[in-house]
Parts: sequence; structure tokens; C-alpha cells
Amino acid sequence: MRLVDNLVFKALSDPNRRQILKLLGDAPLSAGEISREFDLALSTLSGHFKLLKEAGLIREEKKGNHIFYSLNTSVLEETLNLMMEIFKKDKPNIRNIKQEGS
Repeated sequence: MRLVDNLVFKALSDPNRRQILKLLGDAPLSAGEISREFDLALSTLSGHFKLLKEAGLIREEKKGNHIFYSLNTSVLEETLNLMMEIFKKDKPNIRNIKQEGS
């Protein structure tokens, strides 16, 4: 697995980061709009944004004094495809294990 894949899975492992992605599913939002949905310190949210950006899951755009975040759907699609490939490759092995155990 590539380093980027590992970062994506690390980013997705946290429920707060998954909620951020869910919020961004409809439209880009400012950091302030996102922060109102959480009972977290701004520094904590900033860390979540940083990891999501490093994983390539979100994009950041500065407009005046505001920072807007949006989903990077291409990385999400790549991740889903990777997961499907992983499970497709493992499927025959699972069948063999079941047959051997019978």
C-alpha cells in the first residue's frame, strides 16, 4: 500500500473526521461553519483539517478572511476502488479456508 493510502485510512478512522467529510458532502463550507457543528477546540479541529488535507480528502481555498473546505471526490473514489480490489482479491482465499475447514 502506498503512503497516501495509509493516510487516507488513518484519516477515515476518526469519527470526527468522517463527520467533517459528511458535512462537506453537500457543498463547500467555511472552517467557522464546520466548527459550529462540533464541541471541539479550534486547535483540535485544525488538526483534523490538516490530516484530511494531507490525505488528499479535502481541499482548502482561502477567500478573504475565510477558509473554505471542499471534498476531493477523486481521492474518495480511488479509496473505494482500492477497498473493492482488496476484498475481491481476498474473496477466493476466504472460500478456500471455508472448504478446508469443512
